[in-house]
Amino acid sequence: MSERKIKNIFSQGPIATIFIAESIQKHSSQTAIGGHSIFLGQVRADETEKGKVKAIDYTTFEEMALEKMHQIREDIFAKYPLTCMHVHHSLGEVQAGEICLFVFSSSAHRKAAIDSCNEIVERIKAELPIWGKEIMENDSHQWKVNK
Repeated sequence: MSERKIKNIFSQGPIATIFIAESIQKHSSQTAIGGHSIFLGQVRADETEKGKVKAIDYTTFEEMALEKMHQIREDIFAKYPLTCMHVHHSLGEVQAGEICLFVFSSSAHRKAAIDSCNEIVERIKAELPIWGKEIMENDSHQWKVNK
């Protein structure tokens, strides 16, 4: 198998629901796919000691993050029989209730799609150098801890 190119997973601001819907629709012509697994990460309006979260401002070391995501992508394709995998992560400010992460994996069978999607999300959270600054309703802020 030839090595895949590094893909840019980042976009400014929230991930639009119409983009998510169109991404899913585009796969209807790929009739060898039997299962898709989709994860959508949404900004929560958490209550913290500093106040209620109104948004998260995401930042990254883009080149480092894209290289790491490429490694994760190659590992996942080697481990699971996937037809395709798509990852989109927000940068910049995303309001509570908006989508900040979209992971979409497809395979001939559901188990590979589901298991790979779960592993991709866990590895993104654990390994990618992406930071979120929680912005509170009172305009104070704090750095988010991934859970």
